[in-house]
Amino acid sequence: MEILKNFFYFLLVNFAALAVGGILMHDGPQSVWYYRLNKAPWTPPGWVFGAAWFSIMILFSLYLAKVYEKVPKRNLLGLFTVQILLNVGWNYVFFNQHSIVGGLITIVLLTILILYFLFNYYKVLTLQSLLILPYVIWLFIATSLNLYIYLYN
Repeated sequence: MEILKNFFYFLLVNFAALAVGGILMHDGPQSVWYYRLNKAPWTPPGWVFGAAWFSIMILFSLYLAKVYEKVPKRNLLGLFTVQILLNVGWNYVFFNQHSIVGGLITIVLLTILILYFLFNYYKVLTLQSLLILPYVIWLFIATSLNLYIYLYN
């Protein structure tokens, strides 16, 4: 039952962070600035981003609840906090401040951190580590989109 409580805790915090990120990005993808950018040909339609983040945060929350049972809480919560700051920060840096380079740096750091989660806690979770794989894949896609915008604008 403890895992269920932890799952809902992480789920609540993750979705709250997504909401804050949405607020901080101002007009975001609907802005004139973003509309005028030269975007990668593989940029998915807007609805895919919401669906992806919704699914990713559910799986990531389950992943975190499982890790939380097995590792020192302080270390995990510190990493989790940094993940939230980077995730939310990207929205602000890229969309609100229109900093393509800052966004790229932020998303690369977030990707490195999520890869750290995957490899560091693999010993503890083994196959359950697959729960974080959609997050990793999405970050590779998002990083490539940000990199394309950097290179071609």
